[in-house]
Amino acid sequence: MSLDRRIWQITYPIFLGLLAQNIINVTDTAFLGRVGEVALGAAGMGGLYYICIFTIAFGFSTGAQILIARRNGEQRYRTIGPLLIQGSLFMLGLALLFVLFSRYFAGDIMRLLISSDEVWQATQDFLTYRIWGFFFISLSVMFRALYIGITRTKVLTLNALVMAITNVFLDYALIFGHFGFPRLGIQGAAIASVMAEAISVLFFVVYTFVRVDYRKYGLNRFGRFRLDTLWQILSISVFTMLQYFISLTTYFMLFVVVEHLGVRALAIANIVRSLYMILLIPINSLSMTANTLVSNTIGEGHTDQVIAVIRRVALWSVSIMAVVLLCVVLFPTGILSVYTNDAALIAESIPSVYVIAAALVLSSFAFVVFNGVTGTGNTQASLVIEMTTLVFYALFIYWSGRIMRYPVAVCFGAEIIYYVGLLSLSVLYLRRAKWQNKRI
Repeated sequence: MSLDRRIWQITYPIFLGLLAQNIINVTDTAFLGRVGEVALGAAGMGGLYYICIFTIAFGFSTGAQILIARRNGEQRYRTIGPLLIQGSLFMLGLALLFVLFSRYFAGDIMRLLISSDEVWQATQDFLTYRIWGFFFISLSVMFRALYIGITRTKVLTLNALVMAITNVFLDYALIFGHFGFPRLGIQGAAIASVMAEAISVLFFVVYTFVRVDYRKYGLNRFGRFRLDTLWQILSISVFTMLQYFISLTTYFMLFVVVEHLGVRALAIANIVRSLYMILLIPINSLSMTANTLVSNTIGEGHTDQVIAVIRRVALWSVSIMAVVLLCVVLFPTGILSVYTNDAALIAESIPSVYVIAAALVLSSFAFVVFNGVTGTGNTQASLVIEMTTLVFYALFIYWSGRIMRYPVAVCFGAEIIYYVGLLSLSVLYLRRAKWQNKRI
């Protein structure tokens, strides 16, 4: 099989899955944009809190994915099931801690970060229900790690479609009170998201039981809780957990700074963030592919082919994003009208769209190369690269938003600084470090 065909065999189901999954984000933003600016801003702040905590779980699953991909490349298939099972047990315990922490402390944390009483109260209403999704999303990302690791990614598309359809229906019903449901506004958006995540986990369980050779992958080896297996995952994932958490909390800092610029500025930032997440889908899909292919390639004993794999995936990423971003730059008004029918809000959001378009040009190359570094298994190096870059990212946000109080578009310029740093340090690592000798 050619490298290009192998890349797309893994990538396109991930892409379709992420696209369907992000329909949830677009739907929430579009519906709440018609409820009001306070609801839109509060959902953005509450959603970012949820994502910041969730990234700890996602970081753990990334470590598991790297191990699963390596064992798949080594053809040690029966060791994969215990990684999924033991990791899932750990994740359920972690989710319980997340829920308890959020139940008692999230309100106080958000009170320190949000200056508007209205936005704070609406954020509280949102998080009261949204935090229960931690249980379901924690299991969902472990199944995701399994299927990406063994390169059977088509199921991700099916799963995300089911989740997206569920969320769109429940959003429409619960936010606005249709089909006999109560009109719950922002609380309805939170409940809809949790229910969609629950359906996602149920789908994964049924699909795995029906369609996967669970004996081949050792998925029937439940046994007792094995600390050694958990430690094997944590030895890699602890760095990705820390990396993702610090990265997203630093990104959260951007919205905290913007919130102090006013409700309108926060509404603009939330709309642009939603569009940004959609535009990142091709890049994230190819980055996950680079991560998996690098780990599989090393597992197969072909370390000499790793750079060629990363280079080829990056070329596809840059080519696709050039076309996508051209459309965005040419038709920003039409695209933004999906999120709101407020002409003034659309006009004020356009400068920020241009800034993130420039950032995404860099991201299309930088994020693939960086995930290639993570795929080598040296997650400690990835953490160092990320932390170094985030220092400059955070300093720019503080200077532009808090000291100079520049418009939202200037604050989004921090994304350009982030990707320049990420790319430079990742290339330096691949050229100079002894990553070929890393064993996991």
